[in-house]
Amino acid sequence: MRARPSRAVSVLVTSVILTGLLVPGAAAQPVGEEPAPGPEVVAPAVVELADIPAEPPAQPARPAGGELFGADCDTVIHGSQVSAYCHNAYPETDLVRLHVECDRWWDVDGDGVAVAVGPAGRTELVGRCWKEVRSAWVSHRRP
Repeated sequence: MRARPSRAVSVLVTSVILTGLLVPGAAAQPVGEEPAPGPEVVAPAVVELADIPAEPPAQPARPAGGELFGADCDTVIHGSQVSAYCHNAYPETDLVRLHVECDRWWDVDGDGVAVAVGPAGRTELVGRCWKEVRSAWVSHRRP
């Protein structure tokens, strides 16, 4: 398996290259003139390429397969309607529940019933407000 450079290393290398291109033009001064004091007068940045790690730092260990839990849910708000599409990719059943918070004070917030999503199962949860929806989320619980 080949190691892939991390995004942080790529950004660091790009910024070093851009700094190397910009600093010589900014540091060029006519002979005999002293630079004006101010925040724009800085020493050129020097970064040794040997200091940049060749591989990204070690990632923390992932939890064991038995510890993974919870369906992946995407929530869509369209006007006063809320839909949540959930897919459980784990071997344990997940009880998912849609919660809808309405924007108007007189509009009743809704907490849906818990729906069991088995391993490799999918479900759609729906809810609504009379007027605008302030927020919506899905909660997860073990059976």
